[in-house]
Amino acid sequence: MFLPPLVHTSIIVNGNRILKNILFCIDQTIGFIQSPVPNVLLLLTDDQDVELHGLHPLQKTTELLTEYGTKFTNAYTSTPLCCPARASLLTGQYAHNHLTFNNSINGGCNGHHWRTLSELRTLPVLLQKHGYHTFFAGKYLNQFKGAEVPPGWDKFYGLHGNSRYYNYTIRENRRNVSYADIYLTDMLRDRTLKFIHNVRKGQNPFFAMISPPAAHAPFTPAPRHKGVFSHVRALRTPSFNAPSKDKHWLVRTAKRLPNSTVLTVDKYFQKRWETLLAVDEMMVAIITLLKKYQCLDNTYIIYTSDNGYHLGQFAQPFDKRQPYQTDIKVPLLIRGPDVPGSILMNFAVSLVDLMPTILEWVGLSVPNYVDGRSFKDELLQLHPAKRQSQHRVLLVEYWGEGNDETYNSECPGKQTDHLAQCTLDADCHCQDAWNNTYTCIRDFRYKLDRIYCEFYDTENFIEAYDLIQDPYQLKNIGYELLPSERTLYGFLIGNLTVCAGKSCHINY
Repeated sequence: MFLPPLVHTSIIVNGNRILKNILFCIDQTIGFIQSPVPNVLLLLTDDQDVELHGLHPLQKTTELLTEYGTKFTNAYTSTPLCCPARASLLTGQYAHNHLTFNNSINGGCNGHHWRTLSELRTLPVLLQKHGYHTFFAGKYLNQFKGAEVPPGWDKFYGLHGNSRYYNYTIRENRRNVSYADIYLTDMLRDRTLKFIHNVRKGQNPFFAMISPPAAHAPFTPAPRHKGVFSHVRALRTPSFNAPSKDKHWLVRTAKRLPNSTVLTVDKYFQKRWETLLAVDEMMVAIITLLKKYQCLDNTYIIYTSDNGYHLGQFAQPFDKRQPYQTDIKVPLLIRGPDVPGSILMNFAVSLVDLMPTILEWVGLSVPNYVDGRSFKDELLQLHPAKRQSQHRVLLVEYWGEGNDETYNSECPGKQTDHLAQCTLDADCHCQDAWNNTYTCIRDFRYKLDRIYCEFYDTENFIEAYDLIQDPYQLKNIGYELLPSERTLYGFLIGNLTVCAGKSCHINY
């Protein structure tokens, strides 16, 4: 089929005049016309670790995204908790700027500031204004209850509340619909495939964000996947079920887990992996359809998670919320136009960096309020030595939760202790507290990989680890650092906790 030069303003396809010089996705029966404006597909899982081999169930996804794309080895959440991490991804801002501090309404999750300011300038809002057809399916924010479709989405299938696999309600554009027996990940897969099928007929590029419940509690695998990993135990890292006395008080008070709790940890580890098998199937189906409609080569595909997860490390049963690699490190796989294939990228990135990177991919300028920094140039850098040796400082911040209402009367302790996440299946180990509040610096330099944390508790405790010599964070070197080093890190923390926009781009 003859195609006119791109300076023409229209073409005729099967008798229909298209008022653009190109199409973004065209069925093979029509023919293929490559678009210079890319599509973007972002898949965000829930509580998926990378340190405990959380990508293992994603065998096909990993192959499809790494053989033709890049795998990041140093990708981090800015806050190891669902709602603030998701708010950071959508806004490109640290939590101290979008003011979503935890998973509660009072903590800013889908609260007044979010709905009246932050949500109005999220990534989908900017892309929609730029002519993108936008689509969302899955968990949005923990306190989203489906009152209305958030701004920026043309098609919206948002889960009410926190992750679940059955018996859920979805805000389906103009109405709320409840489902009892349809596995949620499969529902999201079908909605996404239908969207891609329909949008290929249009003239606009698309931005699709899919957020399945896996691998979040209650760890319910699809029936076809139950028992697949029944032979697997939780990864026995050197810190597994090993209480540590050089950590901040909440972790330091942990006692060795009894065998019954270790068996529970193993069971949850297995089921978490099994929930991810449906995600692997979904990704294969999406990529297959994009390839069928000849959109794949013009679509950026991003696979990541809102935060990581620990299972048994330092005798902590199962949760996130801690400043250790298990909790703050996330998977990140990217393929798309000009993204190098079969590459391991050591350059450090944060979830706040995804928004500015996507904006640069599609030719938009990055707003001044965005704290993250685009890694577009590093990703496309042709010289591996330059790509791997970049210095970078990342911020990780967390505000502990705990009040009178989070007290569990079935567990030891007092209501006035303001502990949280105390459950019987975790042997009543409380995994959060009102002063489990900290700020950390992830420091990447030539031949140096370090984390330094300051806790805002009654001890003003400090933790630091040399991740090259001590990848499992067994030895706290915070009080062994030179005074000049601690002064420098304190200075960085002081600046980054109040930074905004480009002032957050600190290298030294």
